[in-house]
Amino acid sequence: MYQLDEKIYFYVLTLLPVLLLLFLAFKFWQKRAQKQFADADLLDRLSPNRSTFKSALKLIVVMLALASLAIALVNPKIGTKLETVKREGVDVVFAIDVSKSMAAEDIAPNRLEKAKRIVSEIINNLASDRIGIIAYAGQAFPQLPITTDYSAGKMFLQSMNTDMMSSQGTAINEAIDLATTYYDDQDQTNRVLFLISDGEDHSDMAIESVEKAKDEGIKIFTIGVGTAKGGPIPLRINGIIDSYKKDQNGEVVITQLDENMLSSIASEGGGEYINGSNTEEVVDFVTDTLNTMEKTEFESKQYADFKDQFQWFVAIAIALLFLDIFLLERKTVWIQRLNLFNEKAKGGEDEN
Repeated sequence: MYQLDEKIYFYVLTLLPVLLLLFLAFKFWQKRAQKQFADADLLDRLSPNRSTFKSALKLIVVMLALASLAIALVNPKIGTKLETVKREGVDVVFAIDVSKSMAAEDIAPNRLEKAKRIVSEIINNLASDRIGIIAYAGQAFPQLPITTDYSAGKMFLQSMNTDMMSSQGTAINEAIDLATTYYDDQDQTNRVLFLISDGEDHSDMAIESVEKAKDEGIKIFTIGVGTAKGGPIPLRINGIIDSYKKDQNGEVVITQLDENMLSSIASEGGGEYINGSNTEEVVDFVTDTLNTMEKTEFESKQYADFKDQFQWFVAIAIALLFLDIFLLERKTVWIQRLNLFNEKAKGGEDEN
C-alpha cells in the first residue's frame, strides 16, 4: 500500500516535454548556423572530437534527474505494517445510476456529476463506516466491494461515467439485487443502501427486489437527481455536444425526475426519499441518519506506519546531476580506441 503526499508536484513533469522541444529547437538552429559557416565534412575535420550522441545523452540524464526530483517532492510513502483495527460503524452501499439519462443538464453540471459530488461529500463526513459502490444502467456492476478505504471509494467514484455500460436502461431491481450480496453476514452490521438516480426505471421488478432486500435487513434510501421539468439527453463527440437523443418519431427525448418511483422504493424499503438538488441538505440528512443507527463492531485490516521514500529519488537525482557534470560533449577516447564499428578501416579505405 502506498500514499502520495503532494500530488500537485506531478505538474513539474510537464517541464520535460518543454525541455525536449527547446533542445530540438536549439539543435535545429545550431545546424543552420553551422551550415552558414562551413559544410559538414569541414566541420568534422575542424572538431573531430565533437560528439552528437553525448549532447542527447546529457539531455536524457537531466530529464531523468528532473523527473526524480518531481517524484521526491510528491513524497511517496509505503505502508510497512498491516494491522487489524476494531471499528464501529454501519455498512453503506451507494448504487449510482449511470444510464444516458443521467447526462441531462437540467441540474448543474449534469445529473451524474451531481450524484458523484453528493456521494463524495457523504464519504468525507463518514468516520468509521464501511462503504461499497455499485454502478447500474441496463445492468448492475460492482465498482467497489465493502471497504473502509475511503480514498479508493472516491477514486472509483470519479471514474464513473454514462459510457461505462454497454446496455442502457435503468434496471433499479438489478442494483438492489446486487447490493444484497455486498454485506458481510458474519459481522451482522446495520445495512443501508442509498440509490442515487433520476428514477426513470425501465423495469417493473424494482418493488419485488426491494421486498427481498428488506427481508435481508437492508434499509433503502433514495436520492433523486434532476428536475420535474426535465431536460434533453446530450450526445457528445470528443466531449462536445453534437446533438440530443431523439425518439423513433425524430422528437427530442425529454427525461424527467420521477420522484414518485423513488419515493415508493424508499417507502417499501423502510427508508426515506430526499431530493438531491441541495447537496448540503442531502449530506446533513445522510449523516444524521447514519448517526442515529446502532453501530456494530467489526474488524478491518489497514496499513499503518507509512515510511517516506522521497530520499531514494533525491539520491537518484543527485547521482544523475553529478553524472551530467562529468559527461563532457566530447568523444570518449577509450571508446574510440575500441573501434567498435571499424571506423578507422573505413577511414583508411576512403583515403586510399
